[in-house]
Amino acid sequence: MPTTIRLLVTGGTFDKRYDEVHGTLAFGETHVQDVLRRGRCNLALAIEVLMLKDSLDLTDADRARIVSAAAASAEDRIVITHGTDTMVETARALAAAGLAKTIVLTGAMVPYVFGSSDGLFNLGSALSFAQVLPHGVYVAMNGHYFAWDDVRKNRELGVFEPLRG
Repeated sequence: MPTTIRLLVTGGTFDKRYDEVHGTLAFGETHVQDVLRRGRCNLALAIEVLMLKDSLDLTDADRARIVSAAAASAEDRIVITHGTDTMVETARALAAAGLAKTIVLTGAMVPYVFGSSDGLFNLGSALSFAQVLPHGVYVAMNGHYFAWDDVRKNRELGVFEPLRG
């Protein structure tokens, strides 16, 4: 029987949509199901929407909720969709919990609804990495995975990169 992966949804650019009335990006419903359908994903997944928030708006209580959901998960393989701005901070909180699980955080630089989003590829990569990496906390973006303590978001280039080169 295939291993089930827990997919925790927290929001971020991945799930934003364009609000035509206000001319801003906002949240409606998660796009995860659409992404999985478009990608023809047939993995065994347990999807749980925790929140739909911009990662810059996440509080310590929100991070504690993410850690608690990961800890309570019966699955030991977890993927978390997350905003890229504070993804590393949440990864740090998850690592501090010392869970005997493989946890991979991923997100998008461009909203899914724009059609040219990197979110499709990032989610697929994260699901693949979650199946093969040993227990630990990782960030997966643009085909690369990084240990939680060896990654940063390069805001000038719009990519994630290792701290140690």
